[in-house]
Amino acid sequence: MEFLEAIKSRKSIRGYSPSPIPRETLTQILETATCAPSACNSQPWEFIVLGGQVLDELKDALEEKFASEEEPHPDFGRDPSLTGVYRRRQAELAKTLFQTMHIARRDEDSRKQWMLKMARFFDAPNAIIITTDKEPCAPQLMFSLGTVSQTIALAAIGFGLGTCIEYATVFYPEVIRGILSIPEFKKIAIGIAIGYPDWNFPANKFQSMREPLANVATWYGV
Repeated sequence: MEFLEAIKSRKSIRGYSPSPIPRETLTQILETATCAPSACNSQPWEFIVLGGQVLDELKDALEEKFASEEEPHPDFGRDPSLTGVYRRRQAELAKTLFQTMHIARRDEDSRKQWMLKMARFFDAPNAIIITTDKEPCAPQLMFSLGTVSQTIALAAIGFGLGTCIEYATVFYPEVIRGILSIPEFKKIAIGIAIGYPDWNFPANKFQSMREPLANVATWYGV
């Protein structure tokens, strides 16, 4: 697949084949991802790669925590509520996604089951958790964590894989620390579901919309 086509076709995958990814493939993806842009060459990322029984244990624990409806408390704090155009885009995404999954607006049980599926990394056979040192994180370091996450998602496409970058999976860091023995001096930044897409899963046929370039670009001297 051409690189530009891969960028344009990348989407969040929310349904996966149960087939695990070979370790060699995951290694190649992460080795490629470490070439991502990094502020001041800080490379503030560390990867925890999961599969098999340990991932199943983590999925079960996170699902139980979500089901308890305890207030989330991720290491980097909750995102503030979106407003204005950002809220509109979020609402449009949720509306279209739920329509694709045939989940009615007032079907609270189905919506809750969807959230539990999200907590389980959408039942992907593998997952990657990105951590960083637990120290004041400058904005440029947070930018680096974003670039490496996107590079993982793009590299995965080259192997016929899909991903879903999920902040919700790190809402309860003590659960992850307890199972994976992550020390307190590490911050848990983001989780990424990764696997072979199940293209028969309705949500995988959904492509979120993007604003036209004319709405978000201002040109000077070009």
